Amino acid sequence: MPEPPDRYRAAGVDASACAAWLDGLKSSLPGVGGFAGVLPLGPHLAGMREPCLVASADGVGTKVLIARAAGELTTIGIDCVAMVANDLICCGARPIAFLDYLAVGAFDAAEADAIISGVRAGCAEAGCELLGGETAELPGLIVPGEFDIAGFGIGVADRERLIDGKNIQCGDSVIGLASSGIHANGLSLAREVFGGYAEHLDLLTELLKPTAIYVKAVHTALEKFEIKGIAHVTGGGLPGNLARVLPGGLGARLDPARWTRPEIFDRLRLEGGLADEDMFRVFNMGIGLCLIVGTDDAQGCAQLLEPWSATVIGEISPGPAGVQIEDVG
Repeated sequence: MPEPPDRYRAAGVDASACAAWLDGLKSSLPGVGGFAGVLPLGPHLAGMREPCLVASADGVGTKVLIARAAGELTTIGIDCVAMVANDLICCGARPIAFLDYLAVGAFDAAEADAIISGVRAGCAEAGCELLGGETAELPGLIVPGEFDIAGFGIGVADRERLIDGKNIQCGDSVIGLASSGIHANGLSLAREVFGGYAEHLDLLTELLKPTAIYVKAVHTALEKFEIKGIAHVTGGGLPGNLARVLPGGLGARLDPARWTRPEIFDRLRLEGGLADEDMFRVFNMGIGLCLIVGTDDAQGCAQLLEPWSATVIGEISPGPAGVQIEDVG
């Protein structure tokens, strides 16, 4: 007798192909494939008086469309890990576990391999375990050939060493760590500005540069200096994100002349006819992470973080609350 038709496959879901792909992952990722991942906490809690779990979730937005246009899916997973891991370190937490959610219109094992290779590379850079995840085929919701990815991270920190901004004072210094480019924010505006970007390999390459992962550098700095506040510069740009860590009654003044912006931002401003205010509100403008330290620690901390072109970019000021950007010039 002929085999009965696979109605699930006919409906757009190739469950067998996805299952076979997961079986292939098990050899290198033993925790993958079960109903949940297990991570022993003991090795991560040594020396902590009151351990806290810290959690974060994020995605990469429409950067997935840039990856698809470039035909390059091996770095988008790095972005996904970076967006989560960099958020965790803003609390002073050390990332220990990461899970991904990959939603596709039609499952393709080679493409899934490419995407997950980026996730694995990002986890290695962030020093955390890829504990598991979910791959979902969603016909009717996602067009075949398209995908979306989101990430979920867990970190640990000692409660007494959590960074919450409460010790920030007027006169403290703001250190900026260089971004690797546009990261994973503002891509919807960038795509609108550039229009036919898919035809320009140099532009695609620039837009696709993975988000920098600052975890190891920041934890090195935490061992030597009191870092009072950390802001990951994502959606909302420098003003929106730095303001999130400032206590009431304090603001910050930043001087753009103190750091070098990647050329992509000037190109966006000129080709899009964008005002400086909009540029700083949407993009990271060359600063991916901000650290707030006392003035006595500023130069030493920046020197330690020199591989990230770290420099003092501003100071904490008395009100009004918010972040003031000096004229770009």
